[in-house]
Amino acid sequence: MGSDVGDRIPLIKTMAQGRQRQLTIPGSSLKGVVRSAYEAITNSTLAVVSGKYKQDMPQNRLPCRDKEKLCPASLVFGAMDWQGLIHFTDATCETAKSATGFMPSLYRPRPDERRAYFQQGKAVGRKFYYNAVKAVSGGDRGIPVQQAGTEFVFKTDLQFSNLSQAELGTLLIVLGQDAKYPMALKVGGGKPIGMGTMTVAIEAIETPQSLKERYTQYAIPDSNQLSGNALKRFVDDAIAAAHRSLVEKPQLEALADILKWPTDRTAPEGMY
Repeated sequence: MGSDVGDRIPLIKTMAQGRQRQLTIPGSSLKGVVRSAYEAITNSTLAVVSGKYKQDMPQNRLPCRDKEKLCPASLVFGAMDWQGLIHFTDATCETAKSATGFMPSLYRPRPDERRAYFQQGKAVGRKFYYNAVKAVSGGDRGIPVQQAGTEFVFKTDLQFSNLSQAELGTLLIVLGQDAKYPMALKVGGGKPIGMGTMTVAIEAIETPQSLKERYTQYAIPDSNQLSGNALKRFVDDAIAAAHRSLVEKPQLEALADILKWPTDRTAPEGMY
């Protein structure tokens, strides 16, 4: 109910909230968003395919089923019988208040009705939504929704283990840390109309301690947390390793053109 979040509108579609009524982005949602971009810029399969369209997908892009032959994205994010190497926690908003607005009605994609989705009976590629300078507003009509307003900050932790330097570098590229390919990810509802643009700022990375440091001394080792210039060097080295051995440059360039940020693109107006 709108009264639950202090709004005059009697019924609104709310965002996920924590115990203190802080807006949250579920870790599973973040993982899905990041994984889709990671798949696109590496030689990876899809994470999941709807049964209806399975026959329309190239065979070499169907989800991995053999844990001994995992694609780059499945190895990092997980697949059948394989847990994966990273874990996303829920992102919590630092701002207590939220906004309420009207979002135009959005309709499901209709791939069966448009030739752009398929060529010669096979899917032509992956689908991503452009970032825009400003989202389309429903004015005082449409679906009333609770929103995280412009420049809201969410904080989260990403835990990883046993990632190679190239795998970590690819993850950092997807998170928009490559100065040559600045990108912003798209999360939540309203992506076709310019909503959901999310940029990432990394405050620190804690590198693992060696086994010798951990088990051959009684004193607790100093923290291996990197920040400032040390963090920048670590990130740059990892990104360079990703470009050398894991990232597919044509795919990265295509994705970066769609997700580039800042951008001068405007969101499409019209019927939704």
